[in-house]
Amino acid sequence: MLLTASRIAAALVGSAALTATAALPAVAAGHGHHSPDPHRSAVVLGAIQYDSPGRDDRSHRSLNAEWVTVKNTGHRAVNLRGWTLSDRSGHTYRFGNFRLGGHSKVRVHTGIGRDNRWDVYQDRRAYVWDNDRDSATLRNDHRRVVDSESWGRHGH
Repeated sequence: MLLTASRIAAALVGSAALTATAALPAVAAGHGHHSPDPHRSAVVLGAIQYDSPGRDDRSHRSLNAEWVTVKNTGHRAVNLRGWTLSDRSGHTYRFGNFRLGGHSKVRVHTGIGRDNRWDVYQDRRAYVWDNDRDSATLRNDHRRVVDSESWGRHGH
């Protein structure tokens, strides 16, 4: 009887060790925690000012107070030529030959202005971003969504 109890105990210990060993590769493979996605773009959306402060009078000042920030979180510069920024209604801004430096950002304003390293302008005479419910979607030059932000009833 003592021999049988020893065998059962040994079998249980061996089974537990085998189960623990089998679980180790799942943790090592990245299951159970978030690991960086090597295919994720370093260029993402940042702060968004979708509700122009003050009166919505369609002035240059009011239109340009509506903006979306695009930021490069990576070390290397990225040419945004052909990238697009669009809203839920399909209003789309297409970047020209614009180089976004590493660890830098650019604001995409709705209104009219002169593009520079920190600010680009859609040259629109009407508001783009809906204050109540909308989304901003950033696509790369292959039309793949790299980031999206929503606000309003089902957004942030």
